[in-house]
Amino acid sequence: MKLCLFTPLERPVRGWVGAIEGDRVVHLAAQTLASFFTGGGSAREHDEYALEDVRLLAPVPRPPSVRDAYAFEEHIRNAARVTGRPGVPDEWYELPVFYFSNPAAIYGPDDEIPYPAGSEELDYELEVAAVIGVAGAVGGFTVMNDWSARDLQRKEMKIGLGPAKGKDFATSLGPIVVTPDELGDLRLEMVARVNGEERSRGNLGDMYHSWEAILERAAANTKLVPGDVIGSGGTFSSGRGRSLPTWPTGWSIRSPIRGRSGLLSCSRPSSLRATSCSTRLRERPRCSGTKRPPFR
Repeated sequence: MKLCLFTPLERPVRGWVGAIEGDRVVHLAAQTLASFFTGGGSAREHDEYALEDVRLLAPVPRPPSVRDAYAFEEHIRNAARVTGRPGVPDEWYELPVFYFSNPAAIYGPDDEIPYPAGSEELDYELEVAAVIGVAGAVGGFTVMNDWSARDLQRKEMKIGLGPAKGKDFATSLGPIVVTPDELGDLRLEMVARVNGEERSRGNLGDMYHSWEAILERAAANTKLVPGDVIGSGGTFSSGRGRSLPTWPTGWSIRSPIRGRSGLLSCSRPSSLRATSCSTRLRERPRCSGTKRPPFR
């Protein structure tokens, strides 16, 4: 199934669970995507809408938790080069590590992202995220953009704790969550474009740590609950350590994933196999690092 959270364009933004079937969305009788999973992955159908007549939202707007893993070896090698670290530590090969991000700062496709105050080096990371279903298993996969304020992150990491404020201001998800049976082969081509210019490319099949290993580690001494989000970590070329332009409007990142049925795009819903995520930045705030820019 291709699942989503949507709102008809003529209605106030609310967020209904839906299943995408071709060029239409079927409204499902579930309060949230998590409740859909706990209900056995099926629900009574309500009305249906043309995709062009709805707005697709972040599929899990307030997840119970957000973890982000570090599963690509080339990503950690690149990070070591950029930061001057001595290379990949032996422990990385043993442990599928992750950090916790902010479930209160989730953004969906075409949402504006507030530029983090105090940062001059905004970056992004193209990722795939697993959304947890029942019994700690993967309910579906979606696209994730791990926004990163690299200058804030560098200072925090020198202390030996974090990342914190370098990451927790925004994470973009969605719009489509695709169940594992629908998605099939996970060797998916991942692409990020900035204003149409390709900036990152990778393949999900290059993950060193498997999803099974990541979930096992995440669930150790605790439990995963429906709606939890776990990111894969960035592909090798994600972000490349370059700061992004800070145009006040019209600036966007689009992160499609190519599956067996072709390129994923919000504008061509019939070809959706996983999801694509498009987001825009607000203008850089003209304030000091102690004053927060306005949120939505």
